[in-house]
Amino acid sequence: MVKLPPFQALLDEHAPDLQRFLVASIGPHDGADAFQDTVISALRAYPRLRSDENLRGWLFTIAHRKVIDRARRVARHAVPVADTPEVAHVDRDGSGDDELWASVRALPPKQRSAVLQRYLLDRPYGEIAVALGCSEDAARQNVRAGLRRLREEVPA
Repeated sequence: MVKLPPFQALLDEHAPDLQRFLVASIGPHDGADAFQDTVISALRAYPRLRSDENLRGWLFTIAHRKVIDRARRVARHAVPVADTPEVAHVDRDGSGDDELWASVRALPPKQRSAVLQRYLLDRPYGEIAVALGCSEDAARQNVRAGLRRLREEVPA
């Protein structure tokens, strides 16, 4: 039998980074919704976990999949043109570069997630690989490709 910490303790430890990751990935409004979805999914699955290793990676895997689900959902829906789009404002770190954050959010989901986890959350490549469900080399390649694309699109 696996001895898991109380779910609230796990959430208290990792919620700030999860929320930062989700807000940076998909904006403040959708990031908050994705955070709630992540917590609910994790809470439902928590009693069935068979290992207590890398619970942080497990939470980020769920969060990453919520970001992908949202991207798929948005791609299937028409965007109304009569309304002005919501402008996301992400300046919690004081970075304030709207063009950069817009370019980060425009990256393909795996590249976006890998870049954010590496540079926003300072996660090692091994943990990023677990969250993305790929090898460590593939995680490195996703970071490298995302950075290359950002360097091409965002002026220095």
